[in-house]
Amino acid sequence: MKNILLVDGYNVIHAWPELSARKDNLEDARDKLIDMMASYGAFQDLAVTIIFDANAVSGAAVFENLVGQVSVIYTQEGETADSHIERMAYDMVRQRKLVYVVTSDWVEQMVILGAGAYRISARELLQDVKKVNKLIKDGFSESQLTYRRHELESRLNSDVVQRLHELRKRV
Repeated sequence: MKNILLVDGYNVIHAWPELSARKDNLEDARDKLIDMMASYGAFQDLAVTIIFDANAVSGAAVFENLVGQVSVIYTQEGETADSHIERMAYDMVRQRKLVYVVTSDWVEQMVILGAGAYRISARELLQDVKKVNKLIKDGFSESQLTYRRHELESRLNSDVVQRLHELRKRV
């Protein structure tokens, strides 16, 4: 069972400079956050859910969408992301799941801690995402050709290698 990461979407967008710069185009900022959380969640083996407010949208109903490995929820009219997150965290903790909630809202953090979940500030998550991205980049940036070749010869004793060379010469 994967640990769960609940993310207050707009809270994180406004807290991260890279996403905050895109707030004139919220769709772009949401897409970038979803993409970043998909990579992070996969690397950390977390089930990620991002919750966005739709409380000011007239007639909005709860809308849940799966984008890759990230679940994206838009709240219903009159419901804040905070209240939706609180309810989800409470229910998941009661199911004995390990739940982390990402928000920089101090009151929300206190409620989450009271429910038995763990809190991560948006700033802390950004630092961890940067570390993970560096690990991913460093791990995949080196070409396979830069590694020492692992030929069979290097794993056999010298007598066997000598006999194989002699057999190869005969063929």
